[in-house]
Amino acid sequence: MADILRTTAGLGGESDVRRLLQEHDWSTSPLGPPADWPPELATAVSMTVSSAFPMFVAWGPDLRFLYNDAYATILGAKHPAAFDAPFQHVWAEIWPDLVPIVDRALSNKSAYFEDLPLTMERHGFREQTWFTFSYSPLHDGHGRVAGLYCTVIETTSRVQAERRAAFELTVADALRPLASADDAIRTGCTLLGLELGMARVLYGEVDEALDTLAVARDWHRPGLASAAGHTFSIDAFGPGLAHAGRAGEIVRLADVRTDPRAAARQGTYLALDIQACLAVPLRKSGRLQAFLMLGLDRPHPWTDAEVALARGTAERIRNAVELARVQGTLRAERDRGRSILDTIAEGFMLLDRDWTVLQMNPAGLRIAHMDPAEFIGRNHWDVWPEAIDSEAGRMYRRVMRDRVAGTAEYRQRIPDGVDIWCEVRAYPTPDGGIVSFFRDITERKAAEDKLRAADRRKDEFLAMLAHELRNPLAPISAAADLLRIGRLDEARVRQSSAIIGRQVRHMTSLVDDLLDVSRVTRGLVTLARAPVAARAIVDEAIEQVRPMFEARRQHLAIGIADPDALVLGDKARLVQVLANLLNNASKYTPEDRRIDVAATVDAARGRLLLTVHDEGIGMEPELTGHVFDLFTQGERSVDRAQGGLGLGLALVKNLVELHGGTVACTSPGLGQGSTFEVALPLMEGGARVAPADAGAVAGGTVGGARRPLRVLVVDDNVDAAATLGMLLEACGYLVDVEHDSHRALERARHQRPDVALLDIGLPDMDGNELARRLRADAQTGAIVLVAVTGYGQEQDRRAAFEAGFDHHLVKPVDMDELAALLAGIQT
Repeated sequence: MADILRTTAGLGGESDVRRLLQEHDWSTSPLGPPADWPPELATAVSMTVSSAFPMFVAWGPDLRFLYNDAYATILGAKHPAAFDAPFQHVWAEIWPDLVPIVDRALSNKSAYFEDLPLTMERHGFREQTWFTFSYSPLHDGHGRVAGLYCTVIETTSRVQAERRAAFELTVADALRPLASADDAIRTGCTLLGLELGMARVLYGEVDEALDTLAVARDWHRPGLASAAGHTFSIDAFGPGLAHAGRAGEIVRLADVRTDPRAAARQGTYLALDIQACLAVPLRKSGRLQAFLMLGLDRPHPWTDAEVALARGTAERIRNAVELARVQGTLRAERDRGRSILDTIAEGFMLLDRDWTVLQMNPAGLRIAHMDPAEFIGRNHWDVWPEAIDSEAGRMYRRVMRDRVAGTAEYRQRIPDGVDIWCEVRAYPTPDGGIVSFFRDITERKAAEDKLRAADRRKDEFLAMLAHELRNPLAPISAAADLLRIGRLDEARVRQSSAIIGRQVRHMTSLVDDLLDVSRVTRGLVTLARAPVAARAIVDEAIEQVRPMFEARRQHLAIGIADPDALVLGDKARLVQVLANLLNNASKYTPEDRRIDVAATVDAARGRLLLTVHDEGIGMEPELTGHVFDLFTQGERSVDRAQGGLGLGLALVKNLVELHGGTVACTSPGLGQGSTFEVALPLMEGGARVAPADAGAVAGGTVGGARRPLRVLVVDDNVDAAATLGMLLEACGYLVDVEHDSHRALERARHQRPDVALLDIGLPDMDGNELARRLRADAQTGAIVLVAVTGYGQEQDRRAAFEAGFDHHLVKPVDMDELAALLAGIQT
């Protein structure tokens, strides 16, 4: 059990599945207690519980079902009863669909399915779902298939969104050529009713003065009576309908006979053969205009996907109705309607059958950036020849030829040289010409481009993150196997330990980068502002990156024009900013090349400028504007020799902006190096910082002699406590180990250790409470308390210090840091 839980100890937070693993009654399970599980099962369960992606393991003759917290969300109401239940019982309703896939995995063949449709019952009702997943066999120690494991992603939302988009496109195409409001209502209701399998769909327009709902047209299943032509009191559908409609709230009634909002008025619904109703209000300028109502002749819980589809269709019907009525007004009163066209926000243009431009409204003139004299009375293709072979030009010719409305998007260069995007709709006129409505959608297109680029960067980042997190596992695994063999000399043991240490530090650095960026971008970082000198920032940053520069034999040139120039900021964070820039420069600069770091003062603008210039690979000019964006990286080779997650520059930008500064990047091009410049506001009238006392040395002696420190290690993880204790003993400390908080408290009172290393996540009494009791006791109040924990966020550090801890270290502990800390404690 401890081996399984230890793999997820550093994840933080509560975990239902880890609690189930601890509390489940394994005596009734064919799998037996986890301590007796075969290594293959234990490893698979550990991998599953540790994963952030939905996963499950099915093991044994009846395929006992074990899963992680991410998969529990997919199970819905089946969790936690599904835990350790037979696979077939967990998913009984879809078992016939899964049998061939399961049989394939148990036959030692993997299977992969993308967007597989499954009808599930996980929330008390049947629902259509889609999943992308892979099934793979699991082998026992004899190589036989003993079970299977699955990695799964629910794609229901995406598939439904795609289906909704396709349906909305169908509705738009069907409504576009219609010139009658009644036809638009009938067509929209019909398409929606057939798509969702409804009994009835009606569109009723609201008269707020009379509080009535008038149904002009509806759609209904064959055999039901039409509601078209009827006018209802809104209150006849329940007193809450009008209130919800005026508030713009969609009303979902799963059963009108039992829902208190409709039960008193159920007769109105039942007369329309409606037992389940979905009512979508349509408002404009704060006024309730209409309701689109969907009805089923049986109880039905409405899904979010159905609501979204109904909402989108309702808007399209309303727009089509409004457009049809506008077109009708134009046809009936074209001359008097010109004033209306002059006031609408869309551009409007009228062409005769010979393509002569007859009219354009003020909005059209603004969009086209032209004067009427430039095109009125001229041939359209002579004015805009670039549109002849465009999508909009082809659409215009189809409308003129086929007399059927059309739409297109068109990219146009206006006279000042700027490109804009327009959405263009064209309709045939009775005299053989066409009328065109168009609007500027440049901002929308730019937003779509940004979303696509961000999504691409996100996908690239996730792929790279998986690569970076897997890389250290290979040497760790190999070194661990060498140590397990046990036939190694001392030098090889030290080498293996060094490999594991380096790779663990590398993985810890990756996780720290992710957490740091997350905290900064979400505004969870509080700056400890104080006067900071330019020299202090540069010196400490260089000290951090010096080993990397020396390993790559790079030459660092330092120039500090005004060492005592002051900024008001968080010293640790400003050092982190410059260290990240130097680290980035070193990564992308070949060996034996030069890197310059400078600190100068821009007195005219009151700024301290920190500049890093390298002779590295450089970058394309278009990348320099995005290099600080999250998930953005330049091209790298497949082996990704430089490593890292590429989050450093995003973190730099956020930290600099928190200090009220700016950061910029320039590069002449590929192979010509890069320059990064950080500008921070100088302190006004600030005093110079006195140099640190060179004679101050941590630690010291008492009475001219030192004795070994006595250290108490408290951790409920037996292996973690034992290995830490052995390391400390090897360093010459007197070590006592406890796994229980209460026993640790008693031992501390009797043995009076100098230092106590306490895990925070202790059972029964956690580490913070233990620290409070040690501090409150006169016998133990002087002990130096060090938190050794997997909880490393800022709020965790604050909680530890408030509980009485003197120091806070995050697992896995850096032994150099711990040794330095212990060396500084007087005995």
